[in-house]
Amino acid sequence: MSKPEQAADGAHPAAIAQPGPAPQKLDPVYYTWSNTFSILLGRMTGARDVELEKNYFTELDATKADSICKRCESNKEYLLQYSPVIRFLSDEVYKLGGDLNKDNILCRMCTNEQSGGFSVDYGILLCANKFRNRGHQEDTMAHEMVHAWDHLKWKVEANNMRHQACLEIRASTLSGECRFTREFFTRNQWSITEQLQACVRRRAVLSMMQRPQIKDEAHAKKVVNEVWESCFHDTRPFDEIYR
Repeated sequence: MSKPEQAADGAHPAAIAQPGPAPQKLDPVYYTWSNTFSILLGRMTGARDVELEKNYFTELDATKADSICKRCESNKEYLLQYSPVIRFLSDEVYKLGGDLNKDNILCRMCTNEQSGGFSVDYGILLCANKFRNRGHQEDTMAHEMVHAWDHLKWKVEANNMRHQACLEIRASTLSGECRFTREFFTRNQWSITEQLQACVRRRAVLSMMQRPQIKDEAHAKKVVNEVWESCFHDTRPFDEIYR
């Protein structure tokens, strides 16, 4: 079964500033495919132990932390060099006086449900243990780079929820995370009619719900709807929706 959908950003800046905790000394023999399969089978049969699942997968990540972060670092360097969308956004950020590079795009092990985060003070956080593949990491990097461009281009107010909703709409629209193939194959979203708009709305609402100023899902949807038209159709720095 597929994992719950993750909002692309929202990590606390402290997670970017500080390295993650050192991996525990765990017995890797326990964290086998057969045990993982048993947990997944429990989900399908309704015999779930949610706390056990959470602890198991957290500790499984810890046993693999070094290799997971190395893979993230390798993919990061590849994408900075060869990905058209990442190179374009890096150049556009640079034109506005910013500099996103391998030293302030950081791979870390994360305990939250986001795959990344952006901070004007620290840079971009990539949650190494949340990525399915290089394409997923590329989408996340692009999402956070759109945030960086917006913060350099506009006067973004942290406590203005309309501003924050616009950031999320634009990042989900322009990063590629809502293209049809990503929706179809990884999130089981099979609707074709206005698929892009539906995905962007859904993910913007998910991201907004992570903010303490947002009361509930209805409040998040209301704020997203208030800025939808202007923000969804604003494709800068692209001439059009790239992906």
